[in-house]
Amino acid sequence: MTESIFTKIIKGEIPCHKVYEDDLTLAFMDIHPITPGHVLVISKKQVDKLWELPDADYQAINNTVRKVCKRIEEVLNPGRVGIKVIGTDVPHAHVHVFPFNSIDEYRTAPDMNKQPDQASLAEMAKKLSF
Repeated sequence: MTESIFTKIIKGEIPCHKVYEDDLTLAFMDIHPITPGHVLVISKKQVDKLWELPDADYQAINNTVRKVCKRIEEVLNPGRVGIKVIGTDVPHAHVHVFPFNSIDEYRTAPDMNKQPDQASLAEMAKKLSF
């Protein structure tokens, strides 16, 4: 399997705005956020689908998602924190975690044509890092 962009991020070949990292997972800011505070939680093991992960890696990703959700609630105090497993953008198991305040906001798709605001992403990563 060809290395995904996420594998290149894990290896440090592509920069990211890191929020959290442990032995099995990495959480960083999505460059095309649904809402400010949108974080991607990825497995350090490259597999296409989340449910294809070995049990320990699957549990680790879920534990990191929970930590990130709690951190978003603590720092940003949104109405809700949503999670989505979409799996079409990058063939590497990952979960989108993001704050939202309405169902319309939850259903919003990111603008993939908009240039990432690196300064805002860095500032948010600093707020959410733990």
